[in-house]
Amino acid sequence: MASTRKKTPAKGKTEAIGQIRARIDAVDAQIHALINDRARLAQQVGLSKHKDGHTVDFYRPEREAQVLRMAAARNDGPLRDEEVLRLFREIMSACLAQEKPLKIGFLGPEGTFTQTAVLKHFGHSVRALPLASIDEVFAEVQAGNADFGVVPIENSTEGTVNNTLDRFIHTTLHICGEVELRIHHYLMGSMKDLGSVQRVCAHAQALGQCRGWLDEHLPNAERVAVSSNAEGARRARDERGTAAIAGETAAEIYGLGVIAPKIEDQDDNTTRFLVIGRSLLRPSGDDRTTLMVSPGDDSSGALLRLLEPLAKHGVSMTRIESRPSRKRKWHYVFFIDIEGHAEEAHIAKALASLKQRASLFRVVGSYPKAIL
Repeated sequence: MASTRKKTPAKGKTEAIGQIRARIDAVDAQIHALINDRARLAQQVGLSKHKDGHTVDFYRPEREAQVLRMAAARNDGPLRDEEVLRLFREIMSACLAQEKPLKIGFLGPEGTFTQTAVLKHFGHSVRALPLASIDEVFAEVQAGNADFGVVPIENSTEGTVNNTLDRFIHTTLHICGEVELRIHHYLMGSMKDLGSVQRVCAHAQALGQCRGWLDEHLPNAERVAVSSNAEGARRARDERGTAAIAGETAAEIYGLGVIAPKIEDQDDNTTRFLVIGRSLLRPSGDDRTTLMVSPGDDSSGALLRLLEPLAKHGVSMTRIESRPSRKRKWHYVFFIDIEGHAEEAHIAKALASLKQRASLFRVVGSYPKAIL
């Protein structure tokens, strides 16, 4: 009969493991002490910048971007860059929130991808405020009820979120940052299989990003566009026959089962989010600038003449979108993304020349590019 006794590690091996654990404990103590030192230094920075100010008064996104880039540059493993950046983001978030956490408005309710973008950019030591619409996010930041807001701007599959662009036409807010988030969509509901799905609720962008999968697997199910994926998950929880498309977190929040995972049509499906605030930022060293412009007239070639200074001064334009100005018929406002910061010498010269040719000119923001 075979023995059922558990084998015990050799004495030498046990001692070696014990020594390694003792070294880990010592390193942990050093890390803890250094984090506390950093927190105290952060307090001193806050006091020196604005004795009676709020957290937002000494929060500097451009400085945080520099810290994160340095962390990635010196990382030689074994942790991946993404893991190192997440650790440093949380340390900075906790240090900043010692007196009072930042208030961040986002397109809610809880469980949306926008909430995930908030946590990726600001860390978990913030007060996240779920709001019912993109318009509300802008309004709360404009009124000072939120320090910053996070809103979707474009998806690699479905393109631009026009409502976000339109809000910049009617507000004085600025872009203070951007977040790129890989998007995985899950079909979720209370039913056990696809045969019981009568309708699918999700944000219009999510429905579009999963169009091919839905056509193949649920061709007869009604598709209902709602204000957010989380709202779709809430309906799936409360309505018989309703399934939702949302992130995996929403299934946990709303108590739903995952019927099918990762149903997005494109493997690299990515959404870009903007961080909006009330101030322009200083250069971080690797920035993007967003402009809002209109040509000085409607004649042939007006847009080409408007953009000539960018080419003349060697400024790289990476994106252009048009939106109706709503001032008169067939009159448009153009949103232009360029590489670099508006304060860089060659860009400042290009923008000064461009401004002279435009009937409308505004730097919506110069902000650090998304980091991983």
